[in-house]
Amino acid sequence: MPIIVVPAFNEEANVPNLLRDLSARRELWEGGLIILVDDGSSDETVATAKAHRGDLPLVVLEQGTNQGPGAAFDAGFRFALGVAQDDDLIITLESDTTSDLDAVEGMMEVAREGADIVLASHHAGGELANVSRHRRFLSKAASSAIRAGAGLNASTVSSFFRVYRADMLRAGYTKHGDNLIRERGFACKAELLIKLSRMGAQVAEVPVTLDWAKREGESKMRVLPTVAGYARLMTRQVASRRGST
Repeated sequence: MPIIVVPAFNEEANVPNLLRDLSARRELWEGGLIILVDDGSSDETVATAKAHRGDLPLVVLEQGTNQGPGAAFDAGFRFALGVAQDDDLIITLESDTTSDLDAVEGMMEVAREGADIVLASHHAGGELANVSRHRRFLSKAASSAIRAGAGLNASTVSSFFRVYRADMLRAGYTKHGDNLIRERGFACKAELLIKLSRMGAQVAEVPVTLDWAKREGESKMRVLPTVAGYARLMTRQVASRRGST
């Protein structure tokens, strides 16, 4: 069963397009579930999602207050694992329609062939199109820092666009509990990748194009908080590798 988890914060303009695109791709969700986790939006994101008409198996989770994508993913994963079987696949997407839905089936196939985590990689043969300079810089810097500091062999470490095997995520929560996702900001996906990789997760990458021209409005990522999140994460990882935590 495919389960799609989408965190959203003030994406009133993008959610209708995302749901429209998903409605046209029944093969990605048929027999499964789509979980949109609203991260305390101050606009009409929730109302817009709930107003969608069609047969999407859509669940809207409301965080109430803005806590960051880490908390939104945590809520979405816990809900998903409450209904998932171990061999189900959990797909995470951007709410702003920049995730390439044409790549999802191929990513799911790679997971079915044995990968525990499949990364949509715009570095390993993919492309960043119409992306702001600071987003491009942060993406490259984060990938380089994570590879060096955590000993991780992956080209794209921070993208929201991934496929997880449910049994791998469940094992992560069993081992780490509430500490599986400590970072509440955009560094959360790098943190999760590191922890699951150290548990033996098999990681694969599929080249994709990330095209910002498809989205409406500005990115919700803020440079300084994001840099601070990666700095905290890497400090913990370096200390961990030295055996001090």
